[in-house]
Amino acid sequence: MSIATIAGLGLAATGAAHFVAPDAFRAITEGPFPDDTDGWIKKNGTTELVVGLLIAKKSTRKLGLLGLGAYGAFLASRVSANA
Repeated sequence: MSIATIAGLGLAATGAAHFVAPDAFRAITEGPFPDDTDGWIKKNGTTELVVGLLIAKKSTRKLGLLGLGAYGAFLASRVSANA
């Protein structure tokens, strides 16, 4: 199993954890997403789950990495806007 596959599965598992234990993500989500924090916990979890699965599979890895870059930029913009 490649490192990229393991990393993708790890990201996907983190995304899934947003639904299993949402309170674990509340503190980190409240700052960048002060409005509708609970909704954003689910949206971020979904994004991480999908992007992680895309990265885990070799045939969709480039798309997943593009998605990861876009998601990272989006998160950075939210952190900056709500600092």
